[in-house]
Amino acid sequence: MVAISNSADSSSGSGIDADGWLAGAEQRPSPNQDARPPETAIDLLVIHNISLPPGEFGGDWIDALFLNRLDPNAHPYFAPIASVRVSAHLLIRRDGRLIQYVACERRAWHAGVSSFQGRERCNDYSIGIELEGTDETPFTEAQYARLVACTHHIRRHYPAITDARIVGHSDIAPGRKTDPGPAFDWLRYRRAIGHGTPLIESSLSNRHHRRFAP
Repeated sequence: MVAISNSADSSSGSGIDADGWLAGAEQRPSPNQDARPPETAIDLLVIHNISLPPGEFGGDWIDALFLNRLDPNAHPYFAPIASVRVSAHLLIRRDGRLIQYVACERRAWHAGVSSFQGRERCNDYSIGIELEGTDETPFTEAQYARLVACTHHIRRHYPAITDARIVGHSDIAPGRKTDPGPAFDWLRYRRAIGHGTPLIESSLSNRHHRRFAP
């Protein structure tokens, strides 16, 4: 799908500037990003979760991963992923703090091998939001509040992201990914963003997913 412009008019009050930076987000530009294919419409929002080390919250390791500074010797889990080049547009911490690593107009490397409605390479046309958490750990009130606010800003700026085009990582990489997982309350989230239509069922068959596979 192509479009003349990726975004709505920057004067629309969306809270996102012309380059795709959200007002109020801490900016920590990641080198793991590049240009989207020319005239590609941004029309998909993908929700993920992440924790480093797995199940531990609050450290600087997610930053280190997205900024290519992860020390492979700092934890046994880090050795095989320290050289992996990944990023997301946004990270929402447990306390609701919002960090932006890639401008929304640019392509973040968050989805890996993926497909939505038969169209591959979801990184090309999606925005990726990471929630600090795990598949099985309930997300916080602050995270839901921040996610809802971000979603409103994103959808105002990128109106092609319709209700049906908000998905989990597991929906675009079934069998390979399981996040955001069963702990994420999709019904609560969808009601909060203003609709109650059913979600695509997430694929949760592979509990031992390779979270950082490219």
